[in-house]
Amino acid sequence: MLNRVRSAVAHLVSSGGAPPPRPKSPDLPNAASAPPAAAPEEPRSPPARPGSGAPAKAVEARASFSRPTFLQLSPGGLRRADDHAGRAVQSPPDTGRRLPWSTGYAEVINAGKSRHNEDQACCEVVYVEGRRSVMGVPRDPSRGQGLCFYYWGLFDGHAGGGAAEMASRLLHRHIREQLKDLKEVTHESLVVGAIENAFQLMDEQMARERRGHQVEGGCCALVVVYLLGKVYVANAGDSRAIIVRNGEIIPMSREFTPETERQRLQLLGFLKPELLGGEFTHLEFPRRLQPKELGQRMLYRDQNMTGWAYKKIELEDLRFPLVCGEGKKARMMATIGVTRGLGDHNLKVCSSNLPIKPFLSCFPEVRVYDLTQYEHCPDDVLVLGTDGLWDVTSDCEVAATVDRVLSAYEPNDPSRYTALAQALVLGARGTPRDRGWRLPNNKLGSGDDISVFVIPLGGPGSYS
Repeated sequence: MLNRVRSAVAHLVSSGGAPPPRPKSPDLPNAASAPPAAAPEEPRSPPARPGSGAPAKAVEARASFSRPTFLQLSPGGLRRADDHAGRAVQSPPDTGRRLPWSTGYAEVINAGKSRHNEDQACCEVVYVEGRRSVMGVPRDPSRGQGLCFYYWGLFDGHAGGGAAEMASRLLHRHIREQLKDLKEVTHESLVVGAIENAFQLMDEQMARERRGHQVEGGCCALVVVYLLGKVYVANAGDSRAIIVRNGEIIPMSREFTPETERQRLQLLGFLKPELLGGEFTHLEFPRRLQPKELGQRMLYRDQNMTGWAYKKIELEDLRFPLVCGEGKKARMMATIGVTRGLGDHNLKVCSSNLPIKPFLSCFPEVRVYDLTQYEHCPDDVLVLGTDGLWDVTSDCEVAATVDRVLSAYEPNDPSRYTALAQALVLGARGTPRDRGWRLPNNKLGSGDDISVFVIPLGGPGSYS
């Protein structure tokens, strides 16, 4: 088994770190009622009317390739969006019917990393019917005791697009159901808990339905909820969000990778060694140990340590490390480069029946930003991006692009935010040259799927 794991890691490194492809909320729609799959050439069918909150009678048809409904792609547009050679940037059409808050959006397919674009996106206004009297919410006689929240979601799929597509259709409905049960929604800890619980319920639904409905692979999830003057940013994976406010950069998430979550993973391996299957060690060493080093002293660290110390190498230390590699090539159990997200219920170590899901957390980290505490100008924005953006673009470069693009438009021009999203995607994609897609400095551009939301913090009006 050890040799098989070594071979798998060697393959990962040689292929740029990409893993090989692998084929209770009662009011939510159940994927078991899905109609037959649509033809691959057709765009995804429309969801329930935005803002209605009403569960659809049937889940949208599953297609081998689908893009967000708000892009309004024709069959020809869908083919262009699926073209790895041209990598045309896609945005909602400028028809006067804009996304909520004049949100900007742009995306582009990868350069051949996977067969289709495995990112998905969702942008909705969701109405929550009140099951009981909701304290702290102004009454709207025409809508009873309910409330509305704005919702944006980016879902970066891996090993298939099924999990990302399912999450884009259903996660906001899970959040709606959790908020429906709250009597008091002005306490942000209760809203945070509702979002966290919704992620768990989404993951559980994927587990239940993965066999019969081909919910393949998994996905990172980055979600924003605006409710009663506060923005809740929930992240599970390696997508990221930042606020650019008057030139200042405010991080609203952090990446969850084998490197950033090393101590959590090692602690789980220490407490439940059976999850390691006798094939991995929870300890970390500066490099791969060799049998000839038995009995020698070597630097190591465990789940309690941020620094390094020495220990005498024993036989079990020769097992493959639970966390190996650095940067984008870091892998957990020599298989996956993210440690939080949805799905991945069938994921196992290469050439083994050892499951990886026990180490993968579906819970997001939620950060809260109070919009009422600052008077925002039209150039203040929240930028959401999948890792295809952040792999080649720094926070400072994003902020510079925000300033450059928005300053070229009138402050009241709602198309400025879509133009900004397009500029960010184009800047990360680069231009085609003899040796691949290149940035102006001749470094490699992003070969991954890239999806970007730009949310103006001016919002729909008064925050009071």
